[in-house]
Amino acid sequence: MKKLFATLMIMLAFVSISLAQPRAIGGRIGYNLEFSYQHSLGERMMMDLTAGATNVWNGWAYADVNAMFDWVFNISGGWNWYVGPGAGIGFAFGHWWKDYDYIPFRLNVGAQIGVEYQFGIPLNLSVDWRPMVNVLGFVRGNTYPLWYSFTGVAVGVRYRF
Repeated sequence: MKKLFATLMIMLAFVSISLAQPRAIGGRIGYNLEFSYQHSLGERMMMDLTAGATNVWNGWAYADVNAMFDWVFNISGGWNWYVGPGAGIGFAFGHWWKDYDYIPFRLNVGAQIGVEYQFGIPLNLSVDWRPMVNVLGFVRGNTYPLWYSFTGVAVGVRYRF
């Protein structure tokens, strides 16, 4: 009984700490369209969780879920810049069943670097670059390179709460 009570108290402490942190919800638009959730992990670190899809190219559509851990540095006023590593998983929708040497699942690792502005109202705008490397999947013979992934510049709009 004491172990259960101690476990519940520790869980309650973690939930309280996580709910007391600043958060933001919104989207990123660039090469792909993503839903974005940011959660502060302290004064200078944030976690950015995104889920999205890219445009249909040659009969294919791609969906990814990424987690980025960024260090945040204040420039001045409401301006910040951030950089950090991350990873993601993805899935291809399309004619993959016809390609026997094609793996429709992928695992990505990469990084993110960007700049954001936090307005006086609960709104922030960001521009970032997220190069990702495929370490597994989305390869069909030698036709598609391993490095192809959700990369490019994106603009983010988020509501802070």
